Amino acid sequence: MEQERLFPPAKGHIGTDESGKGDYFGPLIIAGFFLPEDQADVLRELGVKDSKRTSDNRCLEIAEVLKAGYKHAVIAIGPEKYNELYDKLRNLNRLLAWGHARAIENILEVVDCVQAVTDQFGDKAWVLNALMKKGRTIELVQNPRAEEDMAVAAASILARAEFLKRLSFLSKDNGLELPKGASSMVEDAAVKLVERDGPEVLGKVAKLHFKTTGRVLDRAGAKLPKG
Repeated sequence: MEQERLFPPAKGHIGTDESGKGDYFGPLIIAGFFLPEDQADVLRELGVKDSKRTSDNRCLEIAEVLKAGYKHAVIAIGPEKYNELYDKLRNLNRLLAWGHARAIENILEVVDCVQAVTDQFGDKAWVLNALMKKGRTIELVQNPRAEEDMAVAAASILARAEFLKRLSFLSKDNGLELPKGASSMVEDAAVKLVERDGPEVLGKVAKLHFKTTGRVLDRAGAKLPKG
């Protein structure tokens, strides 16, 4: 039965998006953003658009403005936790669904609204099933071009900025620049890490289920420890 609302819901909607899904090094970040219904043009003037079409420095700049002025949530799943969850779920889309649901729930703790828009990354039911009491009353819209929605575009900016920050911290902690993506440069950096620190370091900095892991271990002549 739908929860009775004591007050009218806020006018606007939530958008969610993720970053780090295709990056071997670093965390998976899922962000949520609440867009009041009269703020889309303000965000456009600020330069908000899909983070894939925005430079890294601009993402970082815009994210600070968004965090200061709007309701939002950022869910960060570091490499070690990511690998632990992936081992349990064995499905990236289920992991994404859990993260998107948490971002929506966290925003609903501070603002009541009736709609959330996400990218179409898997079965809509996975996100709905991951939502808890507050989220069960929301209309969930999945759209294969969701980044055209300004709330989703803002969430993509927040997610990418957080990913970039955490990847930078991870690079400093390991004394080696960890590149974005899953290119040959990424593979070369991973081989250097394994040769220097041993194969177990990969579980602390990278997403182990990527095929990159096998190539890196072959090149380094190493094996991951069992268990």
